[in-house]
Amino acid sequence: MTGESFEVPPEAAGERLDRFVAGALSIPVEAARRLVRAGRVRVRGRSASHLRRLSAGDVVEISRPAPTVVAASGPVLVVLHDDASCLVVSKPPGLPVEPAGRRSASVSGAAVRLGRFDVAGRVAPGLPHRLDRDTSGALLLARTDRALAALRRAFEEGRVVKEYLALVATPAGPPAGEGALDTPYGRDPADPRRFTTRVSSARRARLSWRVERRLAGAALLRVRLETGRTHQIRVQLAEAGMPVLGDPTYGVPSDAIARQALHAERLAFPSPEGTAVDARAPMPEDLRRALERLA
Repeated sequence: MTGESFEVPPEAAGERLDRFVAGALSIPVEAARRLVRAGRVRVRGRSASHLRRLSAGDVVEISRPAPTVVAASGPVLVVLHDDASCLVVSKPPGLPVEPAGRRSASVSGAAVRLGRFDVAGRVAPGLPHRLDRDTSGALLLARTDRALAALRRAFEEGRVVKEYLALVATPAGPPAGEGALDTPYGRDPADPRRFTTRVSSARRARLSWRVERRLAGAALLRVRLETGRTHQIRVQLAEAGMPVLGDPTYGVPSDAIARQALHAERLAFPSPEGTAVDARAPMPEDLRRALERLA
């Protein structure tokens, strides 16, 4: 059992108890309501309804049960950054971020070995963002509910730098040295499992890129994401004439690599601990071999 207490500040006077608890703990309102209904929240030493309106100076005491233990599963992960609020790991290709079944390997399961977590009542990391199963590289994990909320805000406010290495085919010839894409983005009307820029949508997808290396019929691009749409890099580059090699959905097959040649190389962000983090994931061996083969 863990306990915390909060004094209601003047600006929160009149706020409903469940909403105050949700904000104090950085958890969903429904989760806060369950704590109140379970008798784990007291105001001035007494239990109260979740509908109670608080007054300035009220002391709210919250006791939470110990988080549920999650069994570790998956490989040992390389840690790129670690502090009391979050860590960055190097995700290997082929490993999903979340488990597909109760006992399947995943980054979330493997990360359980990497110190203390308490997110949504579980001993498991929070996920402020995700990577596709076959994309390798830097993945940010939160240790607590508060850290998860702070990191999600950083993503929403554009305070996170995300840079990828993408090995692409260049069927139209060598690309310009750099460029940018700003397009509509949405599900493909012909196949809702896919996404496309060729759709009328208010949602925008933005990225910029520059050539890192020119190869035979291909190029290695450094891509900086400005938005975080599902499959964004794969879709935008493919529909701009530079499909990612090895991508079975949007790209083109390749003898050089057996999976989509996309690597999250850099992740820079403000840690909830107050420090600026700049983490870089080394290029995985399969992508390095593909570059050598195409050189």
